[in-house]
Amino acid sequence: MISYFQAIVIGLLQGVTELFPISSLGHAVILPKLLGWHLGQDKPYFLAFLVATHLATATVLFVFFFPEWARILKGLGRSLRDRQISDDDPDARLAWLLIVGTIPAGLIGLLFEHKLRSLFASPTAAAAFLTANGVILFAAEYLRRRAPGAEARARELERSPGAETSSEAEKRLATLGFREAVGVGTAQAAALFPGISRAGVTIGGGLFVGLTHEDAARYAFLLATPIIGAAALLKLPELVGHHGDGVRGQALVGALCAGAAAWFAIKFLMRYFQTNTLTPFAVYCLFAGLGALLVFVF
Repeated sequence: MISYFQAIVIGLLQGVTELFPISSLGHAVILPKLLGWHLGQDKPYFLAFLVATHLATATVLFVFFFPEWARILKGLGRSLRDRQISDDDPDARLAWLLIVGTIPAGLIGLLFEHKLRSLFASPTAAAAFLTANGVILFAAEYLRRRAPGAEARARELERSPGAETSSEAEKRLATLGFREAVGVGTAQAAALFPGISRAGVTIGGGLFVGLTHEDAARYAFLLATPIIGAAALLKLPELVGHHGDGVRGQALVGALCAGAAAWFAIKFLMRYFQTNTLTPFAVYCLFAGLGALLVFVF
């Protein structure tokens, strides 16, 4: 069972690592093992606890980007009313890009999550995937510089001098093609493997198609909101049902901690990616993953 202290630690960890490109699920599997905690990550009550922390993270994402979501949802309404996706309506176009990008990851998650669940309790596998995540982040930065058309798009989308509004960022995101949106969205499915970061692979996909780091991060967080939220709501019966018996108090504490940590994580990352890259996170994942592998194997 989970203690309240453990709930605080895991909640804070989940709130940060869900948004940092370093894998929340991987850390939720690896850290308890390193600390000698026997939480039963493969048990229904632990999954019920994670439902609460993920729901808190999704809520914070929605609140943080609420102005964007308000415009996106209004744009979606206009496109449904007019029965067309106008290139002159970036909010409507971005809404459909997010829908198209969400569907593949959602379907893959529904079909294969249970088959991969056995990996959730394997710290060794999580450490190996965390190491792989570091390689993916390094590759994303390398391919960003060599992707066909990436530099041209980056120049085209380069922001003009002066203050920028979030609506201007949405206009840049709306220039993505639907094929690119499907590719970036499908990459989210890699996060089913503990140690592979949803944010990391999505930001990497955005970089590959020519987005700036800041725009790729914004798109990744917008794309993650419905996926994380829907997955949590789908599993909410596990928390309110008998699987949640004995952990609801801890789940509430963990959710509050996850939400607070997620808020500060988003604020930090949106500033960080204005001028910085994925490289420090790649280095961390390589060292943390290899270090954990050495501990678990030897």
